[in-house]
Amino acid sequence: MTGPHGFSVSRYAPERGALAKLTARDSVLRRLDWPLLLSSLALSFIGALLVWSATRGRTELNQGDPQYFLWRHVLNTGIGVVLMIGTIWLGHRTLRGAVPVLYGISVLLILAVLTPLGATINGAHAWIVIGGGFSLQPSEFVKITIILVMAMLLAARVDAGDLIHPDHRTVAKSLFFAALPMVIVMLMPDLGSVMVMVVIVLGVLLASGASNRWVLGLIGAGITGAALVAALGVLDEYQLNRFAAFANPELDPAGVGYNTNQARIAIGSGGLYGAGLFNGHQTTGQFVPEQQTDFIFTVAGEELGFLGAGLILALLGVVLWRAGRIARETTELYGTIVAAGIIAWFAFQSFENIGMTLGIMPVAGLPLPFVSYGGSSMFAVWVAIGLLQSIRVQRPITA
Repeated sequence: MTGPHGFSVSRYAPERGALAKLTARDSVLRRLDWPLLLSSLALSFIGALLVWSATRGRTELNQGDPQYFLWRHVLNTGIGVVLMIGTIWLGHRTLRGAVPVLYGISVLLILAVLTPLGATINGAHAWIVIGGGFSLQPSEFVKITIILVMAMLLAARVDAGDLIHPDHRTVAKSLFFAALPMVIVMLMPDLGSVMVMVVIVLGVLLASGASNRWVLGLIGAGITGAALVAALGVLDEYQLNRFAAFANPELDPAGVGYNTNQARIAIGSGGLYGAGLFNGHQTTGQFVPEQQTDFIFTVAGEELGFLGAGLILALLGVVLWRAGRIARETTELYGTIVAAGIIAWFAFQSFENIGMTLGIMPVAGLPLPFVSYGGSSMFAVWVAIGLLQSIRVQRPITA
């Protein structure tokens, strides 16, 4: 007996204790997805080099230390790996029970951004400044909690064997809990993060086996909502300028179109092999703004060339491939939904970040996973890797 998307009902039957436990022979280390882990580490290592190249000459940013951003990127990666290990140790099933608490904390944090605790960085009022040069972007962690809360609700009765697929009431409830933080993030406004969250919700619904009417209805609601946002003037002027520059790349090349024009020049000048690390004229000349964060891919295109940029794409492809395999092989709908949500997140955010540097997507202020500089983003993506690894590690052991 199968559900509407081809999932076997028995596949999501409750797991027996003996199958859910690891044996000494089949240890955690053996069961880790090493291609996933090594690809993620390689992306972070490449990102450290690119961030170093983009910031070593920016004395107004690096406080006179050419290696300032390099070591902070390495530190962020190290903390992210520790968070991944902690997530694996706790396990995605343990976190399943803590989802209401995690959801509540994430909502409180994004609400705090709208208070005097919030700070505006690069035009987006989406940060909480902690002090000592550290800041927190709560919307990055909301992406995780949306995945977890929707997975918890949509999979509950299916994994218990009561339903073949989530019923309409459950889907509506999960969408409500996903929409609440998205509305708050929109008020910041942080349109880029909202775009990612919408794609996450679509990915989760598709993986859950919910009726396709919900997916089509959500797409229609998204189009209507976008039109209303534009008509009601919710977006700030800088966000409208970004869309205007995307619609007309030749519009005001010294103003609203400056970023994307300089990004394309940087990438186009790299050729096949690139100018070499630290030798890119656009990068050393500081022509591309926010090059260590939103436009990090331009450093790869200029200094590492088509081959180096292609390597980044290949590594991201490995991450998505392994995540897809984990989603297919898990024996519980909850794990499938969590993995699918992460895939949707990583895939869209990578496409948007790289696409905006090439001029095929509007500038949305989204980091490139693992590669761009930024603590909140780095911590969130490594927690996501921890969730994927936990789903793989806690698979039942078959005879």
